[in-house]
Amino acid sequence: MALAVLSQPRFQAGQLVMTAGVNDLVQRGALDPVPYLRRHLAGDWGDLCDDDKRQNDAALKSGEDRLFSSYQLAPDLKLWIITEWDRSVTTLLLPSEY
Repeated sequence: MALAVLSQPRFQAGQLVMTAGVNDLVQRGALDPVPYLRRHLAGDWGDLCDDDKRQNDAALKSGEDRLFSSYQLAPDLKLWIITEWDRSVTTLLLPSEY
């Protein structure tokens, strides 16, 4: 799946990958992951507690830890996005696939 060009990301995504569950939702037209990926790359960490958001902000500055976002898409559907500490890979996944 080709993702649209992202405007002004705060960090590099590296290689973009998605799990089978996310891919299935995308293929069925049940999920457009691009807006959530844009939010993640812009430093909008979604539905995290303040401590987790602060940890992400610190990791963004230090470059020494991975970045994690969580987005509640529906009452029974959540999308997680994780960028590895070295910014080499960003994975879109469902919590059940972690």
